[in-house]
Amino acid sequence: MSTDAPQIQQAEQDWLRWHKERSATVSAPYGPLSLTGTHWLADHPEGRIPAVPGQWRADGDELVLTATAEDGLTVDGKPFTGEVRLTADGGAIDASRVAHGERRLVVLIREGLWAVRDFDPDSVARKAFRTIDATPYEARWALTGTFRPYDTTRTVRVENADGVERGLGLGGEIAFEVEGTEHTLQVAVEQDGSLWAVFADATSGDSSFRFRFLRPAAPAEDGSVTVDLNRALLPPCAFADHFVCPFPPPGNTLPVAVEAGERNRIDH
Repeated sequence: MSTDAPQIQQAEQDWLRWHKERSATVSAPYGPLSLTGTHWLADHPEGRIPAVPGQWRADGDELVLTATAEDGLTVDGKPFTGEVRLTADGGAIDASRVAHGERRLVVLIREGLWAVRDFDPDSVARKAFRTIDATPYEARWALTGTFRPYDTTRTVRVENADGVERGLGLGGEIAFEVEGTEHTLQVAVEQDGSLWAVFADATSGDSSFRFRFLRPAAPAEDGSVTVDLNRALLPPCAFADHFVCPFPPPGNTLPVAVEAGERNRIDH
């Protein structure tokens, strides 16, 4: 992507703002660093989750929570006793329906299996975090690519960070050149048309985390898309072990060293 000096300077300023916002987002009270557990109900058939108050059980397409006053739970901001039927939380963590003090208990479903996530602003990981190690902006990593949609969405089974294999939906691929050689990444297509790639490269597990995310904006009508590797993201599981991030699908490990974007988490 050819750019003149003012454009590069503006891109650098935009990247610095993005990087600052990213550090603020991950270290926020209910950012990824606050996740202290993902508890699958299948592992607790009696409905009692260690360190999580209440009794939880799946009932078809709902989760049933039963609690007493001693559990100290609130639902929709009010002290709760009795029984309530819940569906998966889809909004901001701090807006989840169930809370225990400052903790937020978030209802999750993956491939028909229910879980309760425990977000605690007082987590050890959040206290230890200092910053995100990221390579300063370089114009050579802001590439122009082409999006090639698939005829139909494909689902591939990939291992997740928790060791479980799950489906990953893919809607196409982006093609781009690095130093004259074409590379491709398979991508998911989000509801707003933006793209999401899970990828690794020659730095993965060495000078950068074992894999990263890339979230290009929606392609233009002609299929052109900006592939800005300066904005390669650390996945949530780089900040807390309790996320179930998918590993890169087959073909999404680049043979080049992408020395750009976020590299690792840095603690105090």
